Amino acid sequence: MIGGFSQGAATACGVAIGRERPRAAGLPMMSGFYPEVAGWEMDPEAKSGMPAYVTHGAFDPIIPVSFGRQASERLAAGGLDVTYRETQMQHGIDFQVIPEIRDWVRAAVGAD
Repeated sequence: MIGGFSQGAATACGVAIGRERPRAAGLPMMSGFYPEVAGWEMDPEAKSGMPAYVTHGAFDPIIPVSFGRQASERLAAGGLDVTYRETQMQHGIDFQVIPEIRDWVRAAVGAD
């Protein structure tokens, strides 16, 4: 499992779906974005079926919600099993989704 918040979410995404990277149990991304870095190839198709949980605040002034939506769409287009939650937040983690994220992590790592 590799995930993060804000720039950490983008970094986790790059590591999780970068070309020739090992498959993670899952990719939780909170208020982040799909990274595009010169010289770093992304390969979401190689991680087809891997669970991803993307959440983003609808009122985020730091990383606009459109970035979260795009990350979700690009991961899904690459074949990842994406759960997307948009919350009524700015740039932060909505504590109301924490129970769902906890359950999602448990299911992703087979701890149910």
